[in-house]
Amino acid sequence: MSDIKYAAKIHAPEIEPRFRHSRIFEVFDDLNNGETMELTNDHDPRPLQYQFMMEREGQFNWEYLEEGPLTWRVAISKK
Repeated sequence: MSDIKYAAKIHAPEIEPRFRHSRIFEVFDDLNNGETMELTNDHDPRPLQYQFMMEREGQFNWEYLEEGPLTWRVAISKK
């Protein structure tokens, strides 16, 4: 996915923690089918992935692009 053009990019640490997941879901929901957003975080966003699995089951693809130790990057595509 290195050549992909992202429809949106989010750097999660810049978002206040209490709004972080809801903001990420807002951006995802605004994607068109087939579009991808890039999420950058300072820790593994696996809890967010589980939340996607519960709340958007079958609607997304999740691909780790970078897995720490300081930066995690994930491509989240809308099916």
